[in-house]
Amino acid sequence: MYIYGIYTARMRRNYKPEGKGHKRHWRRRQSHWQSDDRYRPRASSDLPNSNISAASSSGSTPSSSVPELPGFYYDPEKNRYFRLLPGHNNCNPLTKEGIMKKEMEVKRLQHLEEDENRKKSSRRGLNASLLHRKQQLGLLPSTTYCRRIHELKVSCMQRKEVSIVNPEPVGAGTHRYEFILADSSCERLFAVNDVENGVCKYGLLNLNGLWKDVPTVESHDDNPYFTNQKVVTACWASLNAPDSHILVCLLGKPEAPGYVSLFPACRFRTLSELDDVRPEVVYNIRISAWSCAWCLNPQLDCSYAAGLRNQVLILNTATDVQHTFRTNSDVLAQQFATQTLLLYNGCRSGEVFSIDLRVPYQSPTNWKKAVSFSQSSSISCLRLLNDENYLVVSDMSGKIKLWDLRMVKCVQDYEGHVNSYAHLPVHVREDEGLLLAGM
Repeated sequence: MYIYGIYTARMRRNYKPEGKGHKRHWRRRQSHWQSDDRYRPRASSDLPNSNISAASSSGSTPSSSVPELPGFYYDPEKNRYFRLLPGHNNCNPLTKEGIMKKEMEVKRLQHLEEDENRKKSSRRGLNASLLHRKQQLGLLPSTTYCRRIHELKVSCMQRKEVSIVNPEPVGAGTHRYEFILADSSCERLFAVNDVENGVCKYGLLNLNGLWKDVPTVESHDDNPYFTNQKVVTACWASLNAPDSHILVCLLGKPEAPGYVSLFPACRFRTLSELDDVRPEVVYNIRISAWSCAWCLNPQLDCSYAAGLRNQVLILNTATDVQHTFRTNSDVLAQQFATQTLLLYNGCRSGEVFSIDLRVPYQSPTNWKKAVSFSQSSSISCLRLLNDENYLVVSDMSGKIKLWDLRMVKCVQDYEGHVNSYAHLPVHVREDEGLLLAGM
């Protein structure tokens, strides 16, 4: 229905024809109104109450070039008004909710197209040498310097497809990565591929080939001496050099028990490179662990912790000394402090507690927790900041919180994260003030 139809209805109520030819007169009058441009939709600037109409606009049209009428929707493509029915009518294809959803989808597609066509460019005047000079003169804070250098790096990035060079031919289903862990220098990746029937292949990916014109990654797959059990979790271990070994927790099966093994990183080579020498395993213990953590504190050298079912195991690989601590729940996440002899543990029950390894204890059940607090769901990841008085804790309900360990109080709640009860990692980059979480 056009807008002039509404004006016609109002005039029809006030018009009273007289005489026998009132019907013919009414048809002529109606055709005159329809042909007159005064009753066509006009721009909002030409109407006397245009400011009121624009203020009451609900934003259903991209540009308010026509007045909004209650109960009607103006289609700019067809240049006419349509009547809106209540949204609870399932047979009505035209509702305000549907129109707004359609417009939002159109805008989203436009933004995606603009992002794809937009060329990445750094901020005007952003120069690496100039930033470095300003930082030396003290004119630029360290956080701003790190952020702008990162912005400069991102502006120069190019997306390229990387081909992985495998030493042996592999099947089509062996590239579904289940687990990827980078070392401290980000030069190697410990990757786990899920093949089929619970069988995994794991090895190292060397990233040195990314600097070539045609980027390639060299894959050092496992050899037959390594078991193909499912990898639950892993961490890099610095036994005799930084990131010299890999601590791997393997899931147990009815026919095969679980293991916690410490592999030298140099042993992930093909059989030809090893000269048929059986790869050395520094330490191998038959337990089923949910989590593991390597201690970088020199006071507890060559030691690691494993989170088991209702207990925590701390083991020294040099002296073969073990310590067991009984808990009330399975331990799913762990991290050692580097400045003190503290081990932080996150449980399936949602509890987070620390073990002070400087305090002697009598038995696995007779010990005290240094710090203890809880969240609403099972703990999936723990991350200590450089200031080890603060701990980032994420759980399997999507909650990520920053805890002050001195007051045992949550000081920051990071909203927007989604987790469907999975073991998702959290990473903290303090130089730029960023917290990264997988979804």
